[in-house]
Amino acid sequence: MHFALRAILLSSLAFGLVACGGPRRSAPAPQVAVQSARFDDADPTEWPGRKPGSYPVHGIDISRFQSVVDWPTARAAGVNFAFIKATEGGDGADPLFEVNWRGAAQAGVRRGAYHFFYHCRPASEQARWFIAHVPRSPGALPPVLDMEWTPFSPTCTVRHSGAHIREEIAEYSAIIRAHYGQSPIIYTTVDFYADTELWRLPQTEFWLRSVATHPAATFKGQHWTFWQYTGTGLVPGIAGQVDINAFAGSERAWAHWLAVRAP
Repeated sequence: MHFALRAILLSSLAFGLVACGGPRRSAPAPQVAVQSARFDDADPTEWPGRKPGSYPVHGIDISRFQSVVDWPTARAAGVNFAFIKATEGGDGADPLFEVNWRGAAQAGVRRGAYHFFYHCRPASEQARWFIAHVPRSPGALPPVLDMEWTPFSPTCTVRHSGAHIREEIAEYSAIIRAHYGQSPIIYTTVDFYADTELWRLPQTEFWLRSVATHPAATFKGQHWTFWQYTGTGLVPGIAGQVDINAFAGSERAWAHWLAVRAP
């Protein structure tokens, strides 16, 4: 079975897709328009093995550093989804979140919000801060929790143990799930994932950063839903460089995933 499709099927099982009694029938795939990616890269990688182009569904993640996006242009260029920074810690909010949140939806881009975790504040406080800034919008992608080390932070460079980190993720996730009816996707980097043993988290959906090779090499054995494959992307409608991501599956798998996780 194709690795990426297997990840989607396993993820679906984890979120309760259990067939009822009676004969099994293949449900028709929902209709979701996918635009082919027409992106460039300011610092392209010579991809060994499987390439980002092996996946048909691509999107971006942004914050205030990309300014206001020309969403219709970006959508036409192949931006099918966008994760937009909403909050950080317990007192940081992205000033362009609301305008980009509205603009993405108006252009037909499936959008979700993400929170950047601050290791010097309680997880519960950060979850409430995110909830205060991100609406429960029909069709929105699941919330994302961005977990990575912060060695250049002017206020918090602490590195907690893996056990502590996993407890914080569990506490944050429980509060988010109770409010949005969705468990958050966990975004992480190679070093953070390894240092904190995030593979120990049960029933967790991952968005993985791997900009030099395929996640199968850097996150061995880990199923994933989104892959951030470059931080130097060039996308029409976006000023400067931007992160670009791929969804782990076919157009049909994307439609089914949306039907379950972003109805």
